[in-house]
Amino acid sequence: MAGLLKWLALVMGAACVAIGAFHFALGIDSVPGEGSAGATVDSRERFYGAVFLGYGLAWIWAARRSPVPAAAVRWLAGIFLLGGLGRLLSMAVHGSPQWFQIALTVLELALPPLYFWLAAADERAAARPSPRRAERVHL
Repeated sequence: MAGLLKWLALVMGAACVAIGAFHFALGIDSVPGEGSAGATVDSRERFYGAVFLGYGLAWIWAARRSPVPAAAVRWLAGIFLLGGLGRLLSMAVHGSPQWFQIALTVLELALPPLYFWLAAADERAAARPSPRRAERVHL
């Protein structure tokens, strides 16, 4: 489970960095089905792209710790879940978005429970005595 947690956290981080960089570089043109929305919306999109890139770096930071800190995984997964809930709120207020946004909503609601479940896996693995360590103690 610890290996799965590290792998999923790294993949999440890399994906968020790539998505954030894409939105930062392309602005509103990075949003499927959106077209031109003007300078204000483009500016906001690029700002959020930078924030999402930083969010991805936080995932990578967490994944590279040994053990992976459960509290960081829970916070990061919680933020991701909050984003998915925000999309649901938008759907309730404004209706259904472009199909790709719906697919993202599904991921944003489905992945956090997996991360919550795995969050402490690496800390638990690090806390267990290894067979080699136990052998040395008994010698």
